[in-house]
Amino acid sequence: MSDAYNGTPTLTAEQLAVVEQPAYARTLVTAQAGAGKTHTLVRRLDRLVTEEDLTAGEILVLTFSRAAVRELKNRLAQHGDAARHVRAQTFDSWALDLLMRVDAKGSWLEKSFDARIEGAQQAIANDLADELYEHDLRHVVIDEVQDLVGTRRELVEVLLDRFDCGFTVVGDPAQSIYGFTVKNPSERKQETNRFFEWLRNTFGEDLTELSLTDNFRARTDEAKTALDFGPRLRMLSESGNLDGEAHYNELRKVLTGVMNFGGFDELAADALTSISGTSAILCRSNGQALMISEQLHAVGVPHRLRRYAHDRVAPMWLGLLLARSHGSSLNRENFDELIGDLPLIEGLGSDVLWRLLQRTGTGRGSDRLLDLARLRSALAAGRLPDELIAQPPARLVVSSFHRAKGLEFDRVLVVDPGPLREKSPEDKSGKVEKDPAEEARLLYVAMTRARDELYLVPAVETRHIRIHDVSDRWGRYFFQRWRRDGLELQGDDVTTEYPAGSVDFEADAADVQDYLATAVNPGDAVELERVYPEPIALLESPPYLIQHQGRPIGTASEKFRRDLYRFLKLGPSYVPRSFPSLISSVRIDTVETVAGNEAAGIRAGLDQHGVWLAPRLVGLSTFTWDKKELDVEAQ
Repeated sequence: MSDAYNGTPTLTAEQLAVVEQPAYARTLVTAQAGAGKTHTLVRRLDRLVTEEDLTAGEILVLTFSRAAVRELKNRLAQHGDAARHVRAQTFDSWALDLLMRVDAKGSWLEKSFDARIEGAQQAIANDLADELYEHDLRHVVIDEVQDLVGTRRELVEVLLDRFDCGFTVVGDPAQSIYGFTVKNPSERKQETNRFFEWLRNTFGEDLTELSLTDNFRARTDEAKTALDFGPRLRMLSESGNLDGEAHYNELRKVLTGVMNFGGFDELAADALTSISGTSAILCRSNGQALMISEQLHAVGVPHRLRRYAHDRVAPMWLGLLLARSHGSSLNRENFDELIGDLPLIEGLGSDVLWRLLQRTGTGRGSDRLLDLARLRSALAAGRLPDELIAQPPARLVVSSFHRAKGLEFDRVLVVDPGPLREKSPEDKSGKVEKDPAEEARLLYVAMTRARDELYLVPAVETRHIRIHDVSDRWGRYFFQRWRRDGLELQGDDVTTEYPAGSVDFEADAADVQDYLATAVNPGDAVELERVYPEPIALLESPPYLIQHQGRPIGTASEKFRRDLYRFLKLGPSYVPRSFPSLISSVRIDTVETVAGNEAAGIRAGLDQHGVWLAPRLVGLSTFTWDKKELDVEAQ
């Protein structure tokens, strides 16, 4: 092995057995929480290249989250040798790449995640991907395979069945938590660990099964408190006889026995801001996470809310780079010069960033030149590499249990999910019953994210918030049926087609861009101020200006205006006549780079690339109603 691994943990016998499997081996690895899986996969990839004579292009690595992609690539960059150029992708990113190569006219950019996954599966099944992979794919590595359900499971099955290649797939039945994405209850139960059964039935004796059973994450007894449940959940899940309710209740009893952190008052704020290391507050639902975030902001605790899995957020530095680049291309020397004082992604140096941009297909036949028009197209199409659009790390993260999967922190505060209820907080329709076994696995995942400290946080009051099933957003409700008090803000709620200052309010667009780059920070409070009392289009609310410290920095998107209208529409024949005059309790998630109308950018005095900065919003908002309008709505 390479000297690059000096200073890293020595491989255990179990890890070494995984690493040393030949390239043609078909290997299933069961890895419990904190078993050093990423370290093992990095060493496995390096050996495939250095000792099994595979090239980086002959290896496909797939995982579920951009955070996992970034972590793997960071490890490869630090410790990998020849494998540092192996491409790791999320399923969505890989599926889109495949579809754009075999069917570029298929309007895949406009389709949903599930539609892309299904399209990629059909493309492989219909032999359309043979030219891409038949001779160039020799080994597939897939992480978190216990979460392969529905169309994602079918995609991987057809991939492994179609191409004669080795594979290393890693998972843990005790951490299978995405069954809820299968809406049919009977189908959902059949999906649990179905991929493991398919592997064994399909490859039989050719399948090598290995395990990683040591825990390297938890360093204290309290952090290890839930680990004993792993083998039990794993065994009972695979047998299909899991008494989910009993295991959930036992796990929750263990959770309620750890130290109670209490509520988020000023004393808690001091504790959260003064301690070193990383912390996470984990909640059963995204609605609870929004409520916790609101409480933290109220006591001045900086933190970051984990984004939705489908969010693709281009970093601000990319827009600033393009604004400084006035030609049609950019060479490496100019690139290094222009990014010198930009707010780059932590842990990614200029060499790595240059290679990532080259991966978008922007090179002009040389690794020394970027085609800026192609880079803009990749940005507009959502084809930037996963490492560029992954959410940056933070000292304190607030997340749902689901979004914390695969992450680890020095200390974890788990919000009491409460006793099992008839309906799941994650169920948006209110028609799907929660699975007690999956709830037990989900709580196990949350309780095994800690390295050192594990705390209990009392249950969050959520009586007045729930998912609005039409807009698919969390909303605030009042005891009076007609009254609505707030709506969740999401990533696409800001107009990006036109630069701020050129629509709904007049301002020097360049000045607004400079203000966004220098004065607007994650966590800053903003308000949405209604421009007119009456809508200017059918089936949507009036326009809203996004105000930061009294200065407009953007406008609410058409999608938000439609969803606000639908949220306030109380019945099929009801037509909303009033709209909140002010929408507050909204925060800046980040300032992102967006691609919009190129002609509009030029008219606004910006550069020719059609790329600019826009605020990205987050939070469960609060409505301010004019008293007269409240009286009208109450009638």
